[in-house]
Amino acid sequence: MWIVAGILLGLALLGAIAGLHVGPHGHAVGAVAGVLAAVWLIVMLALGDARPILYVLLGADVSITALMGFAGWRVLASPHAMAEQNTPPPSCEGHVGLAVGGLEPGGIVRVDGEEWSAVSVNGNVPAGGRVQVIRVNGVKLEVWGEDLPALSPRALKDEGASS
Repeated sequence: MWIVAGILLGLALLGAIAGLHVGPHGHAVGAVAGVLAAVWLIVMLALGDARPILYVLLGADVSITALMGFAGWRVLASPHAMAEQNTPPPSCEGHVGLAVGGLEPGGIVRVDGEEWSAVSVNGNVPAGGRVQVIRVNGVKLEVWGEDLPALSPRALKDEGASS
């Protein structure tokens, strides 16, 4: 019986950890495993296994499962709250920025003082090269490398400081 309890508690813990990486669905899975573990521990208590560790595990499981379930429910009940984070504003289309490192064709650009992942749609762009945002695709910008000379590393630093 203790093996099953350990497996269920382990799944609940893995769900809690996975929720930090994959989002609220991981918390929801962890909460379901936590509820199953709590039911199993209560069955163990009903069958007469009343060791002190069982009470500690049951209390910890109920507390953590309640927190995971609440966290998962809050985010899943309002999906717009997650969608608004880490999304470049659509108004940055048409803005000019700088390639922080070389875009071959992907890399990092600085637009309006913020750094974003970007893909150059017209080939490689050297570090310090000027780019224009042509499309926002999720959290990645699609940029067009301009045929102007790249800025020196010093000018690139000054541009970042002034933004």
